[in-house]
Amino acid sequence: MKHLTPTQAWSWLQAETARRTAEGQDAPLFVDVRMEIESLYVGRPPGVENIPWYEYPDLTPDAQRFAAAVEAEAGDKQRPVLLICRSGKRTLDAGAALEAVGFTEVLHVVHGFEGDLNDAFKRSSKNGWRFDGLPWEQM
Repeated sequence: MKHLTPTQAWSWLQAETARRTAEGQDAPLFVDVRMEIESLYVGRPPGVENIPWYEYPDLTPDAQRFAAAVEAEAGDKQRPVLLICRSGKRTLDAGAALEAVGFTEVLHVVHGFEGDLNDAFKRSSKNGWRFDGLPWEQM
């Protein structure tokens, strides 16, 4: 699994999308592994697909279900998959699950969408997608 900062991930996504589109291939699949409610109400990068690593109320990961859902969306295990979550932790487990079933190019966003907690236990104040000023939307 490749580890990219939010800025590196956004640059890679733009460049890889342009390259693959020019070659007639599908763009990388950008997956938000947070619960749907997090993705919708906290905000998310544009163009991201929400495929939760786990969901409310059980909050228990199901690696096989997750990998199958990503494969169904990707259509091909050779298609690059970029993962994002809140802080960059869930994506490590989710990415490992994808690699275990044969995905060949898995990347994740270090620090995720909201980043690490600061001393006052607040996110988006030290690092992360929003902190870096990258594009995002909120429902």
